[in-house]
Amino acid sequence: VLGRGAGTGPVGIMAATLGANVTVTDLEELQELLMVNIENNKHLVTGSVRAKVLKWGEDETEFQPPPDYILMADCIYYEESLEPLLKTLKDLTGPDTCVLCCYEQRTMGKNPEIERKYFELLQMDFELEKIPLDKHDEEYRSEDIHIMNIHRRQTVGPE
Repeated sequence: VLGRGAGTGPVGIMAATLGANVTVTDLEELQELLMVNIENNKHLVTGSVRAKVLKWGEDETEFQPPPDYILMADCIYYEESLEPLLKTLKDLTGPDTCVLCCYEQRTMGKNPEIERKYFELLQMDFELEKIPLDKHDEEYRSEDIHIMNIHRRQTVGPE
């Protein structure tokens, strides 16, 4: 499992407590905090978890072969990040990679426009399935929190 834009690491660390072997990634400036949170939760981990630097749009070769799962939480926030985010997503996914993306729908400022553009660009290479609200955890569901199941579009070869 690869956690992208992990921030403080809660999603990836939770996956590791459920038995997954996880690499949580974010920028260099968040590595120390990620390490502290991994250390503070290591007694709960039944899989494994490690932190690595990954800057969107840059070299991802050390994260190959493609992971089984990519976890993304609240990665859609400013327009300049969309192209690097999508490049990294394309570079990291294989035909069997499942991308789980959750995000809070924000209605202020440029947020709706950025979100629309992101999903428009994403659909060029990926198939999206919105997880219905009634399938979300009952205690934590919210109308403005969305969960997407994303897969690479299958390319059709010559016949």
